[in-house]
Amino acid sequence: MVALSTVFTYFPCLFSLFPLVRIQFGRTEVIDNTLNPDFVRKYILDYFFEEKQNLRFDVYDIDSKSPDLAKHDFLGQVFCTLGEIVGSPASRLEKPLVGIPGKTCGTIILSAEELGNCRDYASMQFCANKLDKKDFFGKSDPFMVFYRSNEDGTFTICHKTEVVKNTLNPVWEPFSIPVRALCNGDYERTIKIEVYDWDRDGSHDFIGEFTTSYKELCRGQSQLNVFEVIVFFPPQVSLLSFNVESEHTFLDYIKGGSLSACWFASLTLTFPVSKGNPSQSTSLHYMNPYQMNAYAMALKAVGEIIQDYDSDKMFPALGFGAKLPPDWRVSHEFPLNGNVENPYCNGIEGILEAYHQSLKTVQLYGPTNFAPIVNHVAKYAEAVQDGSQYFVLLIITDGVISDMAQTKEAIVNAAKLPMSIIIVGVGQAEFDAMVELDGDDVRISSRGKLAERDIVQFVPFRDYMDRTGNHVLSMARLAKDVLAEIPEQLISYMKSRAIKPNPVPPAYSTCAPPETESV
Repeated sequence: MVALSTVFTYFPCLFSLFPLVRIQFGRTEVIDNTLNPDFVRKYILDYFFEEKQNLRFDVYDIDSKSPDLAKHDFLGQVFCTLGEIVGSPASRLEKPLVGIPGKTCGTIILSAEELGNCRDYASMQFCANKLDKKDFFGKSDPFMVFYRSNEDGTFTICHKTEVVKNTLNPVWEPFSIPVRALCNGDYERTIKIEVYDWDRDGSHDFIGEFTTSYKELCRGQSQLNVFEVIVFFPPQVSLLSFNVESEHTFLDYIKGGSLSACWFASLTLTFPVSKGNPSQSTSLHYMNPYQMNAYAMALKAVGEIIQDYDSDKMFPALGFGAKLPPDWRVSHEFPLNGNVENPYCNGIEGILEAYHQSLKTVQLYGPTNFAPIVNHVAKYAEAVQDGSQYFVLLIITDGVISDMAQTKEAIVNAAKLPMSIIIVGVGQAEFDAMVELDGDDVRISSRGKLAERDIVQFVPFRDYMDRTGNHVLSMARLAKDVLAEIPEQLISYMKSRAIKPNPVPPAYSTCAPPETESV
């Protein structure tokens, strides 16, 4: 008889390389007498796109009731990240079990599902009839205020309509509101609506109020949704329309394949002449045989997370700010692998290899121009605006930007495309211009035109260097900050174009054929 169970181990992201702090997250139930178990027990993890969340699954043949795993037969294990599972088609990852030399241990299928919560948006429109006249020289300027009831009996404001001027029979504009803001997912919870006459000095006159619930509003336009506003001579407010649309999340787009098969990340590295000969230890490009330079660390920190969402792990890697053989002309967009027709590298290790090789063949040269590479990636993003692809440009630089005006114009133009830009500054240069490109506080503009979205995230790597010299910790901190805005930037593009996630691909059976030995 074979009784199988899986042990799930979670490595906190910031300390993923330190085995002493691994956490055994749980064990599945034991399934008797099978080589093809379908485990039922599920585990809840907080998912962070910007972090590398390492997981390990160990499979055992359970021989007794002892909780000591050493007393049971080890059948194999799998290492992966949560991002790998989420980023796989339909969020299902199949990997071979390993751990027993010379033996095929079978496979394990891992799946992830976003916990259901109230993510719907309610769209509605109201009108009113015969409201009370409050203005001496006119009628009224009515608006409505919506309140969500709390469990302690109090009310919290959740929406205000616009003011409709000089009328007792207003028709307010349609509006959308998250259902969780309206009733916190409790469809029978009281919703209170107050009607006011707007006054310029802020002392708005109370016209009346009424109550309803989300459950009642869902009935749509009908006599049941005509509400008497409570005053001495009650006027009426009517619901004109009501519909519900789900709010789509970052994971919805991943599961639908918008990212898993076609995530495009382009790496660009600056090669300014002012930073010295790469063979000298004073250069930021110095290839120390014992540790990575800042360029390599920034690339590895961000790239290892992004690559979990790309099916073929092939990334275009470009450099700028160097003279190239054989004619030694300055280039601001050259392939690191030297192949103009195919600049793609196999995974992050392939990019690192191409980067190291390029340092041996190119001559570092200024200036530091960003616009060519931004326009280069924007050209590809412009050709695919249906939501099937989203482009991420990673720029690692140690130079002061030389074409600020052109770069701002390029970013403003790129902001309307399915594209995000990550800039990591390495070294001790002054990066004031980079901060200006990051539109967190003031939206970037060019020639009087504001960027449609904030698509740039800039950080100086020096701010993340661990004082104890722990490079693993430095890289994890960097990745967490520079990638944190990507999910929201992707969603903002999709929402602005009314693009919904693709349907989730059909699920395949999690049970292997009886003759195979797989888990």
